[in-house]
Amino acid sequence: MRRRPHENVLTVLVDPAVLHDLELELVARDLWLWPVRSAGVYRDGAQAARVIRRRLVEARRGAWDDAARWVPVWIAFGDTWRRGVDPLPWAAHAELYDALTPYASHVRYRKGLAGVPRLRVTREAA
Repeated sequence: MRRRPHENVLTVLVDPAVLHDLELELVARDLWLWPVRSAGVYRDGAQAARVIRRRLVEARRGAWDDAARWVPVWIAFGDTWRRGVDPLPWAAHAELYDALTPYASHVRYRKGLAGVPRLRVTREAA
């Protein structure tokens, strides 16, 4: 049995004050930020975002209480990181974590990727 096509993502809680700047930083590295609320994967994205945020915050037993109102996002990898059906190269992981380092006080995440249904990107005609 084959696994359904999916997107490898890192789930991150982001301080709304830096959300825009972080997104611009990631796009320059061909990494794509998707707010869970509007990713189009769930029927009720707002509810899914609340559940994901609550689970992440509660799992850290007080250590992430400052992130209780932050925005849950997924960060996915753009086309330049893909190698057909091969797994993502370790360089892609390193690039993602390097991009998040300057924002350490404004992001909360556990290292490790998850799989979510494919995220749709509207591409401009060349």
